Amino acid sequence: MSKTERIILGIDPGTTIMGFGLIRVMGKKMEFMQLNELQLTKYKDHYVKLKYIFERTIELIDNYHPDEIAIEAPFFGKNVQSMLKLGRAQGVAMAAGLSRDIPITEYTPKKIKMAITGNGNASKEQVAKMLQSLLDLKELPKNLDSTDGLAAAVCHFYNAGKISVGKSYSGWSAFVKDNNDRLG
Repeated sequence: MSKTERIILGIDPGTTIMGFGLIRVMGKKMEFMQLNELQLTKYKDHYVKLKYIFERTIELIDNYHPDEIAIEAPFFGKNVQSMLKLGRAQGVAMAAGLSRDIPITEYTPKKIKMAITGNGNASKEQVAKMLQSLLDLKELPKNLDSTDGLAAAVCHFYNAGKISVGKSYSGWSAFVKDNNDRLG
């Protein structure tokens, strides 16, 4: 893979369904690779669900070798138990990425919707339709959790380089090379 090509894995964590999508970025263009979901409804035990989230994330990393992971941050809801479970699901997916030394960026649902549709309050359907158009998807899945995962990856693509001020770097080694005098 060349330096200008990278793969982004987007994850919408959940304890009922974990949605995920992958895009390949070549220079300033993105291309659809995959989207799918991990169904967790058949498992009653919360810890078993977490185990499957971790294992599926590791499997995705080992199969597709993403350079970066974009993950949807849990939103604040009224149900504390639901938020706790979502946070655990997110944490387990993050731990899988971190165990493989992959940089992770979190995005709020509002920021993802804004990046894809221009409207932070867009519906799942609006996000899915825009992704279909942007990535030339033939058809949309029945459940939109996988498009939410894909949306996180696309949001990350759109936000690449916006965080740093001034020069952006292709990686840590490029940063070190350009800033050797700053290292102690």
